[in-house]
Amino acid sequence: MEIIFLTALNDNPIWYAETQNVSIEPISEQEITNLEQTYNNGNPFPRVLKELLFLAGSKCYFLDYGLNDTQQELQEFLRENMEEQELSISRPFYAVDIYNAGDQFLFVYLDEGDNPIVHQGSYYDEPSENQWIISLGISLQRLIEVGIERVKAGRNPF
Repeated sequence: MEIIFLTALNDNPIWYAETQNVSIEPISEQEITNLEQTYNNGNPFPRVLKELLFLAGSKCYFLDYGLNDTQQELQEFLRENMEEQELSISRPFYAVDIYNAGDQFLFVYLDEGDNPIVHQGSYYDEPSENQWIISLGISLQRLIEVGIERVKAGRNPF
């Protein structure tokens, strides 16, 4: 796959930490296609999301995929948690980062073009129907660039 949006991630595949080096790890294009079938009604994901999964869908040194072994498990876990809280998102979406035991997560809507804005879902503190989702106001490409910049500056990626 040609990398258009995530050249910074492609050019920085390893985080050189003091105690260890952590590399990004991809998932296959077939896995990406399967995820598109399940979470976007068979429509292609935004280009930047496909690049992220292709480069770092299995492991990423500045995104947290939780205790899940696969992207499929991550998406299922998150949706099950939302269902338990009686919350839903009416548009097609995809979670790219999960934290606080799944009560907070970053996601993109899949119908906003090739480089969508990142949103945060947060329902650990009695969410109201319309206030548990906020826009971060930055694109997925920029979120990833900021994560890489933090790591390169020696700061915690999280």
